Amino acid sequence: MGYDVSFHPISPKEMREWYFTPLTWIQQGQEEKVLALAAQHGMEDFYAEKYLNTLRVGAETESNELFDKSHGFYIAVIQGFFRDYYYTRGSAFSFLVEQKPEYARYFTSWEQITPVSFPNPMQNRIIENYCSGVYLSPDQVVQLLKDMEQDPKVLEDLEGLWSNGQIAVLKKALSAAAKSGAGLLEATEVVEPNPISPNESTSYSNLYHCDRDGVYLYIDAVSGQLADAIGKNEGRT
Repeated sequence: MGYDVSFHPISPKEMREWYFTPLTWIQQGQEEKVLALAAQHGMEDFYAEKYLNTLRVGAETESNELFDKSHGFYIAVIQGFFRDYYYTRGSAFSFLVEQKPEYARYFTSWEQITPVSFPNPMQNRIIENYCSGVYLSPDQVVQLLKDMEQDPKVLEDLEGLWSNGQIAVLKKALSAAAKSGAGLLEATEVVEPNPISPNESTSYSNLYHCDRDGVYLYIDAVSGQLADAIGKNEGRT
């Protein structure tokens, strides 16, 4: 899977405080409240403006737009203005549950999280780029961490998808969420690392809040692929 997947520790309460309530402020023309909230959390002016712009886009969402491609994605983006998030290349719970439906027990649907009922259709999984995926509630995060330690089958299944060292990044994301009493939301293309020129990496959120471990694994993997390709080409000459 060629997706840039990120994992965002955020609780339903924080979703309300950081996204759903500020969304109503935008709709009521009270943008100064958004900037005050950003200042309260020590957000730099540049990111406060990005936060405000994300909410402006969210406020313009049409009722027929897919929730996962709009509000869900924007929630992942705004989380990264407040707290660190984590990256793995091509590994997501959305892909795991396609192969192993029993893992749906760890996920909570948007219908159970949103403070008001949204008319937008909801898939509750990653279906394409720029899309939110599944959400693990705070209790489900704690349960999954416990099961990873105590149930070898769970750990084996996760390691099958989060391979080549990525399982450590997933554990780090889950542990960070558990430590802050948050759940974990996955999304695609919130951050897009450039493995060839890391300084050209981009993020809709705060790039500096992206944990580097998964990015380094991606860079190492691409470097290895390039070395193999060069070696094969040299072998032909």
